[in-house]
Amino acid sequence: MKQLFKYYKNLSYEVGCDEAGRGCLAGPVVGAAVMLDPKIEIIGLKDSKKLSEQARNCLRTEIESKAMCWSVFMVHADEIDRINILQASLKAMHQAVLDLPRKASLVLIDGNKLLPDSALEQIAIIKGDGLYQSIAAASILAKTHRDEFMSGLSEEYPQYGWEQNKAYPTIYHRRMIRIHGLSPYHRKTYRISHA
Repeated sequence: MKQLFKYYKNLSYEVGCDEAGRGCLAGPVVGAAVMLDPKIEIIGLKDSKKLSEQARNCLRTEIESKAMCWSVFMVHADEIDRINILQASLKAMHQAVLDLPRKASLVLIDGNKLLPDSALEQIAIIKGDGLYQSIAAASILAKTHRDEFMSGLSEEYPQYGWEQNKAYPTIYHRRMIRIHGLSPYHRKTYRISHA
């Protein structure tokens, strides 16, 4: 397995940031921030999309117990509709950083956008979740926290199959929207093509 870099500038207070849920039709976008402990290794960190659900959940437990600190923040569908998904994603990551109990020396952000209105030193890194351990850890926390949240919502709205599709635009999900209409958790500004 490819070994990810631990640090960008070899600073122990570097924080990795990522988000999950941008392409979903319902539910929140979730930002995560992780500051890894330089003295503790977490084996198997990589982009959450390249891990099985079981591996992600195991790594989530390890990250949350071994990181120096971590935080997740959700921006919900009504606010996504109001400020747009890009701004909501940046807000979720920015707030996750602000909620950390330790101040970051540098923030590494997955993607090509910097966090707005932040006085912290930050660097945007395209495909950073495949390069740096802290970003990979953040991608795992963002994904697992969001998946857990959507599985919980599926108990309230079982017809959409969110426990399986997590509100991504699968054929089944779009068909259920056609049959049942939109729930209060759907993003109303998204163009939803009905299958």
